[in-house]
Amino acid sequence: MARVAAQLTNFTGGELSPRLDGRNDLTKYSSGCKTLENFIVYPHGAAARRPGTNFISEVKTSAKKTRLIPFEFSTTQTYILEFGDQYIRVYKDQGQVQSGGSAVEIATPYLEAELFELKFAQSADVMYICHPNHEVEKLSRTSHTSWTLTDVAFTKGPMQDANITNTTLNPGQAAVGTGVSLVASATTGINGGSGFLATDIGRFVFLNSGYAKITGVTNTTNATIEILTALNNANATEDWRLGAFSDTTGHPSCVTFFEQRLVFAGTTNQPQTIFFSRSGDYENMDANLGGTVADDDAIIYTIASNQVNAIRFMTATRTLIIGTAGGEFTVSGGGTDSAITPTNILIKKQSNHGAANVDAISVGNATLFLQRAKRKIRELAYNFDVDGYIAPDMTILAEHVTEGGITQMAYQQEPNQIIYAVRGDGELVGLTYQREQQVTAWHRHVFGGVFGSGKAVCESVAVIPTDDTEYEVYVIIKRTINGATKRYIEVLNNFDFTETDNTTFNFLDSQLSYSGSSTTTLSGLSHLEGQTVSILANGATHPDKVVSSGSITLDRAVTKAKVGLSYSSILQTMRLDAGSQNGTSQGKTKRIYEITIRLFESVGVEVGESLTNMERIPFRTSADPMDQGIPPFTGDKAVEFRGNYDTDGFIFVRQTQPLPLTILSLYPELQTND
Repeated sequence: MARVAAQLTNFTGGELSPRLDGRNDLTKYSSGCKTLENFIVYPHGAAARRPGTNFISEVKTSAKKTRLIPFEFSTTQTYILEFGDQYIRVYKDQGQVQSGGSAVEIATPYLEAELFELKFAQSADVMYICHPNHEVEKLSRTSHTSWTLTDVAFTKGPMQDANITNTTLNPGQAAVGTGVSLVASATTGINGGSGFLATDIGRFVFLNSGYAKITGVTNTTNATIEILTALNNANATEDWRLGAFSDTTGHPSCVTFFEQRLVFAGTTNQPQTIFFSRSGDYENMDANLGGTVADDDAIIYTIASNQVNAIRFMTATRTLIIGTAGGEFTVSGGGTDSAITPTNILIKKQSNHGAANVDAISVGNATLFLQRAKRKIRELAYNFDVDGYIAPDMTILAEHVTEGGITQMAYQQEPNQIIYAVRGDGELVGLTYQREQQVTAWHRHVFGGVFGSGKAVCESVAVIPTDDTEYEVYVIIKRTINGATKRYIEVLNNFDFTETDNTTFNFLDSQLSYSGSSTTTLSGLSHLEGQTVSILANGATHPDKVVSSGSITLDRAVTKAKVGLSYSSILQTMRLDAGSQNGTSQGKTKRIYEITIRLFESVGVEVGESLTNMERIPFRTSADPMDQGIPPFTGDKAVEFRGNYDTDGFIFVRQTQPLPLTILSLYPELQTND
C-alpha cells in the first residue's frame, strides 16, 4: 500500500469534458476540473469565486425578451443600452438614465424576435444598426438624456448590377424635382419579373447618368420618383439600375468600419455581397457609375463560391474578416500595407468551418467566432507557418460547456481577459483566454434564484470598458419572483484583489447594499419580494430571511449590510493521478486521508469527497471577537479528509456563504492499494 503526497498547483485547464475522464496523459488533465461552477480562473492559475451581481433595474416589460448592447462614446462616457420590443433604454454608471423622473427611452422598429439578430458598429457618438428587415438606423447621442434614432440617408446608392434585359425605363423629365413619373416598358428584369412593388418606395434608381428615388408605386410598370441629380436626358433607356437596399431586396445584416470606410454586407437578395462606402464619407455609397473610378470611390464586391455563403459577421483586424455560413474570408488591398480600392480589392478564403448568425469578437490579433451549429467557438488568427489563417476549436477539451448552443458573446479585457457567452439554456459560460500564458480555461456560472422549477436564466450579456478600473459586465437575468416572471438588469461586481475589509464583500446575486445608522430593518427590496435572501451583516454572515412588503427584519442591528440571493461555488477536481508502487493510481482503490488547501484572502470553505460529505474548515480563532466578521485568511489550511476507499479520488471544494474564496492549490495525501 503506497502513501503519496500529490499536488494540484493550478486550475488553468478549466472545466474539462466528461469525455476526457480517461485522458490522464493530457497536459491539461492535472490542471483541469470536472466541475468549475461559479468560479473564474485567474491567468496565474488560481480559481476564485466569481463576484455577485448588483441589481440595477427591471427591464421595461418583463414578459418579453430583451438584449443588452454597449455604447462607448469616450473613455469616460460608456453606456449600456437595453434593446426591447420597439424601444431602447439607457444605463450609465450602474444606474438607469432618467429625465424628469422617467427612464430615457428611444422608439425603434425592432421587434422582440429580431433583437438578437441586430449587428452594430460605432464611431464616437454615432452607432449604425443593421437588420435585414429594416432600413439601416443611426443612433446618435448628444448628451446623457438626448438620443435620436433615424434612418440613414445614403447618398447615391449602393446600386445593384445594371439591367441586362430589353426593359426600358422612361422618366417624365430630366431636371431635379419631385412627383416625376417613371414608366417601365415591361416587368421583365424588375424584381425578378414582378415589376414595381410597394416595398420599392424609398429605393434608388440610376438611369441616364443621374440618380432618383422612388416615392410611390401606382402599379407594376408605373412609379413616381424624385430626381436627386439631373439626368442627361428624359429618354427611355435600357441602361438602368435599382438600389441594393430596400424593403423588397432586404437591408444589410452586417456592418463594421474598415480603413475609413463604413462596410455593409448580406442583404436578403445579395447575401454574399459586401458594400463599402466612399473613403472618409460613411453614408456616401457613390461608386462613380459611368465615370472614371477613383481610389476613394465606393466599392461593391460579391464573393464568388460554389455554394451560398450568406455573410454572418465582419470584424476589422489586420485585414477585414468575413464570416459566412460556408467559410471564412479575408479582404485586403492585395498587398501587406495596401489600402483597399475599387481596383485592388482581394478576397481570399481561409477556412471552411462556417459561422453562426452571431457577431464575432476581436481579441488581440484573433477573431473568435461561433461555428454554424452554435456549439464550437473558433479562434481565427494568422499563422506564419502556413502563411494564412487557421481556426482551431476553443471548445475541443470542453465541448459540453456549449450544450444548448451559444446565443451571444462578449469580451471583458480587464482584469482577467474573459470571454463570456450566453448559453441557450440560460447558463453563462466563461473562457479565461490568455494565449501567451497558455491559459484557455472554461468555467460555468449559475445565478442565484430560480425560474419556474429550474435555475435562473441568463438571457443577455454585454461588457463596457471603464477608464480607471475593470470592464463592467452587465447581464439580464430571468427569474420567478413572487410567482411572476421578472427580468432584471444586473452588473457583476468588481474583483476585489485586496479583500481586507469584510464589510465590502460582494458575493450575492441581485444584491443591494446598505450603509447608514444602526438599524434592524432593511427596506427597498421589492425586487426580491417573497424570496429567501442571504445577508452579510457588518461583515459577518446572518441567518437567511424572507422578504415581505419589500423589507426584512434582522436579528441584530447593523450599520453595513449586503442583501441578495445566494449561490454556490463548486470546484471538483479530476480523478487524482498520484502514482503508486507499480505505476498509475488510476482505477486503483485509494483513500485521501488529509488535504492541505492553500488559500488567498478567503473565509468559510468546505472540502470533501462529495457534495453530501463535506468538512467545513474553521477560520475563527479564540482571538477573534464573536460579534464581528472573520478577517480574510491567506495561507495553508490542513484538514482531515472524510473520504472512504474508492477508485476515483475526487476532491470537492465548495463555498455557499456570501464570503470570498480563492484556491491557489491543493495538496492531498492519500494511500493507494496496489
